Amino acid sequence: MEQKTRILLCEDDESLGMLLKEYLQVKNYEADLFPDGELGYKAFIKGTYDLCIFDVMMPKKDGFSLAQDIRLVNKKIPIIFLSAKTLKEDILEGFKIGADDYITKPFSMEELIFRIEAILRRMNCSKERNQTTFKLGLFTFDTQKKILTIGDKETRLTTKESELLHLLAQNGNSILERNYTLKTIWVDDNYFNARSMDVYITKLRKLLKEDPNVGILNVHGKGYKLIFPEVSEE
Repeated sequence: MEQKTRILLCEDDESLGMLLKEYLQVKNYEADLFPDGELGYKAFIKGTYDLCIFDVMMPKKDGFSLAQDIRLVNKKIPIIFLSAKTLKEDILEGFKIGADDYITKPFSMEELIFRIEAILRRMNCSKERNQTTFKLGLFTFDTQKKILTIGDKETRLTTKESELLHLLAQNGNSILERNYTLKTIWVDDNYFNARSMDVYITKLRKLLKEDPNVGILNVHGKGYKLIFPEVSEE
């Protein structure tokens, strides 16, 4: 059974806090809610969390101070700030402290979920960056040699094809955002690069046709999903 992502949520506005907690739970996250930074810090020290969401303006210990204290204990845990402060100086201060994202109020719940998913995906990619071989159904993909193998057939990929398939494989069976892909591989998400990426997606689809259980789906308005049967390791 897949373990749920645990989120430490600190928000002093009771109604917003409960709303956020309930929405996160509906989206299959575990969320512990605390009304101030001091209680949030105690919970962090005692518990195990994968991501933090902190309101900036809180009693006893504000979100910035809480994040600074947590960064002394854990340098890597992702932190998202929620704030009504929209001044550039406040936003920059948040990032200077070590925020992974800064969302200004009011915001949509859907936007928050997209931001959380993007951060978790980046974390997942960095964990898997050292992985050089992927098993995609009947295919084996060697990212270092840029070779896609099925049976006795080897296909040497171009650099762009390899980079694109690598990103898709790292996000296997989950959505890879179109803009994130463009900025990661092509740097700029302009129209011409977007058309270029579509061409490479078509090339990869043709190469993957030899296993009917493997394919690249278009997810309307979001991006792509590389689907393949995942073999559980005994």
